[in-house]
Amino acid sequence: MRRSRGILVVALVATAALVVGVGAVWVLRADEGPRDTAERYLAAWERGDVETMRTLTADPPADFRQIFTRMRDDVGVVRQRYRVTAIGDPKDDEAGGSYRAELTLAGGRVWAYTGTLPFTKRDGEWLVDWSPRVVYPTLREGQRLRATRSWPDRAAVRAADGSDLDSVQSGSVQQLVGAVGKLDAKSARELGAPYREGDLAGVEGLQRQYERRLAGTPALAVQIVGADDQVVQTLHRFGGTGGTPLRTTVDPKAQRAASQALADVGKPASLVALRASTGEILAVANKPGGYNRALMGRYPPGSTFKVVTAAALVAGGVNVTSRVGCPATTNVGGRTFKNYKNEDFGTVPFREAFAHSCNTTFARMAVDRLGQERLAQVAEQFGFNAPIIGGLPAVRASYPPVKDDTAFASASFGQGEVLTSPLNMASVAAAAATGTWRSPRLVDAALAGQALDAGGRRPEPPRRLEPGVRSALRTLMPAVVSEGTAAAVGFPAGTAGKTGTAEYGSGDNPPTHAWFIGYRGDLAFAVVVEGGGTGAEAAAPVAAKFLRDAA
Repeated sequence: MRRSRGILVVALVATAALVVGVGAVWVLRADEGPRDTAERYLAAWERGDVETMRTLTADPPADFRQIFTRMRDDVGVVRQRYRVTAIGDPKDDEAGGSYRAELTLAGGRVWAYTGTLPFTKRDGEWLVDWSPRVVYPTLREGQRLRATRSWPDRAAVRAADGSDLDSVQSGSVQQLVGAVGKLDAKSARELGAPYREGDLAGVEGLQRQYERRLAGTPALAVQIVGADDQVVQTLHRFGGTGGTPLRTTVDPKAQRAASQALADVGKPASLVALRASTGEILAVANKPGGYNRALMGRYPPGSTFKVVTAAALVAGGVNVTSRVGCPATTNVGGRTFKNYKNEDFGTVPFREAFAHSCNTTFARMAVDRLGQERLAQVAEQFGFNAPIIGGLPAVRASYPPVKDDTAFASASFGQGEVLTSPLNMASVAAAAATGTWRSPRLVDAALAGQALDAGGRRPEPPRRLEPGVRSALRTLMPAVVSEGTAAAVGFPAGTAGKTGTAEYGSGDNPPTHAWFIGYRGDLAFAVVVEGGGTGAEAAAPVAAKFLRDAA
């Protein structure tokens, strides 16, 4: 019994150990085969580590890196997974194996196939025995994989009535719609798969913002092609999906009226019209083209901001009939504020001070009765400092903190650092008309936050004005047209508004932008004429023409 056990121990030692010198024993294992190499190779491939793949490959070609990076790019691989499916028994330092590839292509489409992994043993190490069939089983020298794409017809950008905006011969409309052009390499990378350099895609306006919606998804065919780019074999086909039309809120009649209203204006100008009850943008007109000042322009609003200050005063207890002072000048913090042409109206009802746009009234009352924090709070009720997520990039109206009472007095009638756009001021007019500020939008609210680079943000929720503000503004703003600064313009009946003459630049008599904002029924609007002078002389007539033609 003891002898048998001794023989067994000797046999085990003989097969498992090699004695070298005194006390040194090397333990030898049976050959485990190439599985470890296979797993390391596929893991490196999955994470795009071509250098590690090269170290695990016997006789890799000089263009080894290019083979794998070009495969990924030419096929349009978004994500890749590889796993070992089988490893054959080694024989004469050779072995076979297989793997499963799952490649996610553009549009989330998955192409799966089973590949082969041949192995060879070199200097005691198992390596992948290189040939093109490692990439795909039927691939040969001089061939490569690619995915060809066939784009569907591009969907249309439409007006609110369903008509095609692409065909409207209006520079302002085409500025909104935007252009389609060939992508450069940088733009293609930003868009990601399935886009490639040279593809046609939206490069401006709504075409760019809603590129994926309008373009749809191309059909794909995964192919083996030769050095001459001729198709050798089609391996898999995926069907495409057509683009989805984008319906905007643009009203063709209002848009024509807006464009016609600016036709004879000799300086840069813009006009925005909204449906006051919804915030839908009905018309956007810019003259000249090339810059969308209606959405992206930033101007001091001048006396059109008195709509906001008046709202704060009314909410604080001022009545439209309250008697207020409107002297020619007033001093705040050592600075003298004055009315247009040094007009002195004495003590008048608040309604009259608003109608005649008394700077001195608003500067004095803002400092004495409101305070900076209160006016900032009411400004935010009218959308100031709120991002505009409406379907196209648009600047937000800015009402920043002020440093002292002098700066605050200036801000109370839209000067200083208060900045806004025609779109923002049209939404102020809409809030005055309805009693609720609504974030303006050019597309359906559900789509507004889905645009390219929009970050997925949703439009701001509606903001109700404080009690009594709407009824007061519906008394104050009509007075501007009936007896105030815009009385001589000749507006259609039912128009309410506010003129603005906004100083910019420096000097004793700085140049001014001309503003007029207002509403008539459910139509709210804003007009700005850059360097146009006074709102009553330059902007109000444009607004009056627009309202007559839009009716």
